[in-house]
Amino acid sequence: VQLQASGGGLVQPGGSLRLSCAASGFTRNRYVIGWFRQAPGKEREAVSCISFGDGGTYYPPSVRDRFTISRDNAKGTVYLQMNSLEPEDTAVYHCAMGVEGCTHYLIFRQPFDYWGQGTQVTVSS
Repeated sequence: VQLQASGGGLVQPGGSLRLSCAASGFTRNRYVIGWFRQAPGKEREAVSCISFGDGGTYYPPSVRDRFTISRDNAKGTVYLQMNSLEPEDTAVYHCAMGVEGCTHYLIFRQPFDYWGQGTQVTVSS
């Protein structure tokens, strides 16, 4: 399993970024892809998840209505569109893959099963 995140950078508060995740090496037919973030001194937080079975998406309250996860099956790529960014969104963002359903990772807050190198997102004026 290979997961490579890209698209991070420096953005002003209120701005937008789109992260990309190139995913490959999956042999399972049912899995989920998600994003989690890690900021210094803070707990790891899952911020989105999409099921490759039914396309269902999930978000925690902290990013709901601001972040949107989507997929391009033909390209093997998952995107995270982040709008109305706040300084509290500053973190390293990782894309990840899970073998359970999205609720396992976002509701029960279990770690994803695979993840790759992250991309830094900094929200600052």
